[in-house]
Amino acid sequence: MVYTAKGGMAVKEEIQALLGPTAVLGRNLLYFEEIRSTNTYAKELAREGAPEGTVVVAGCQTAGRGRMERTFQSPKEKGLYLSALLRPDLPPERLLPVTALAGVALCEAVEKTCGVRPGLKWPNDPVMGGRKLSGILTEMTGGALVLGIGVNVSQSLEDFSPDVASMATSLVIEVGHPVSRAALAASLLEALDRMYQALLAGDLAAYLASYRRDCVNLGRRVQLLSPDGGRETVTAVGIDEAFGLVVRTDSGQERTVCSGEVSVRGLYGYVE
Repeated sequence: MVYTAKGGMAVKEEIQALLGPTAVLGRNLLYFEEIRSTNTYAKELAREGAPEGTVVVAGCQTAGRGRMERTFQSPKEKGLYLSALLRPDLPPERLLPVTALAGVALCEAVEKTCGVRPGLKWPNDPVMGGRKLSGILTEMTGGALVLGIGVNVSQSLEDFSPDVASMATSLVIEVGHPVSRAALAASLLEALDRMYQALLAGDLAAYLASYRRDCVNLGRRVQLLSPDGGRETVTAVGIDEAFGLVVRTDSGQERTVCSGEVSVRGLYGYVE
């Protein structure tokens, strides 16, 4: 079930009033008070032929999803839950960096809105204070790409369930004052639009430089967690041209790992 917010039109109009010029994103903006998942709905819209640049924003998700079908907690009016529908005419290999690029775009949006810049835990988790601030989920359906981003904005520590409380944070916790979800949404759409134009043009040098600067793993000992349960402790030493993580083993050998084959965890916490 999906229904339009009480006051949802006001939220939509506030985002649109704050949104600067964009080439694609935000031309068709939909706002819902409650929805199962903005990504799921955007994928339905894609199959129905919705135009590129359609954006779905929700005040609450009842079945928010992250990578590997993990649940993304989406309490009412506590976060920004947004999915954008794109139709890039690019070969699949050109789309591989999209989630990493979206992480850089989110960092830009938070910096513009709050005056502080998050870091990035490889491959695409924005973090502040050593904890996860945001989740990013990219999905393909037919020829369309749906990019979903959830940002913890107004949660207190008590708002997080026990299973994520030790690794999650919000903008309010980190900056110490209220943050406008509408302003953050507008800034994020602007940043994603710039990112998308760079992706289409194949000009990602500035994003790669930003990613390397923002990545909190570099120079640290990390654990590589494989899907079969294996763990390996290595040192993260760089990011390659394809946004892969370059690691050095204890024997001194270097290799690059991809997000599809491993995930990364700190030795003593989510990042550390």
